Amino acid sequence: MLTIKAFVIGHPIAHSRSPLIHGTWLAEHGIDGSYEAIDVAPADLPGFFQRLRKGEFAGGNVTIPHKEAVFALCDSVDDLARTIGAVNTLVVRDSKVHGTNTDYLGFLGNLDANAPGWSDGLEDAIVIGAGGAARAVLVALKRRVRGKVHVLNRTLANAQALVEDIGGPFEAHGFDAFADLAPRTGLVVNTSSIGMHGTRFDWLDLGLLPPTALVTDIVYTPLETPLLADARARGLKTVDGLGMLLHQAVPGFAAWFGVQPVVTPDLRARIEATLDH
Repeated sequence: MLTIKAFVIGHPIAHSRSPLIHGTWLAEHGIDGSYEAIDVAPADLPGFFQRLRKGEFAGGNVTIPHKEAVFALCDSVDDLARTIGAVNTLVVRDSKVHGTNTDYLGFLGNLDANAPGWSDGLEDAIVIGAGGAARAVLVALKRRVRGKVHVLNRTLANAQALVEDIGGPFEAHGFDAFADLAPRTGLVVNTSSIGMHGTRFDWLDLGLLPPTALVTDIVYTPLETPLLADARARGLKTVDGLGMLLHQAVPGFAAWFGVQPVVTPDLRARIEATLDH
């Protein structure tokens, strides 16, 4: 039987934790397979897709800066990836490359595992940021939030464009709307890059949130961002972003290797050990 091969492509790619995640699962299930990080420059993407169609790989993951560029190269892209606006998972079948996006499953899987029941009775939520990551989060929340999801962004026009493009129980606001919205908000999600390199929000008063509110950040380096540290100090429930990385990997592994893996505390600990705290 041939070894099943999978990959993650990006440029650069050396920083990726995906080989450690999938390598752990391959060993755990005794699968004769491999998962490697491959640096593919943008100009070399078409050639790499030719390798895929020849059957060299069962599929793989796509990361920065290729998540939008691969749209035109895939033989098919599902509606979910089109709505999110990015492809992060490729599956090869019958010499054709199919694209999808598992980020929304990663977001939901992370919260379901680390804050069970988080969406029970959840009325309103706030999403900070209106970039690519926010799109996947909005797609996820559209399935769980009963009330409104308020998208707050520094540039209001970008938030408005995002809300109109995806469609749903969404409203766009500037950052200044937080004070009015916070008292009835049960979930705050940061999808912006604020939190990396010690940066913090200078306009966000977490004390205005209900004591039952949940605060989560998709940034996972550092693992506890200033936002999460501030929320924890106020006694609010927090969920870091590492679980999203782990849970988004599950569907791809299942598609390529035929086994549904489980995100375990041991796997999390292995990945966490590679992070800068």
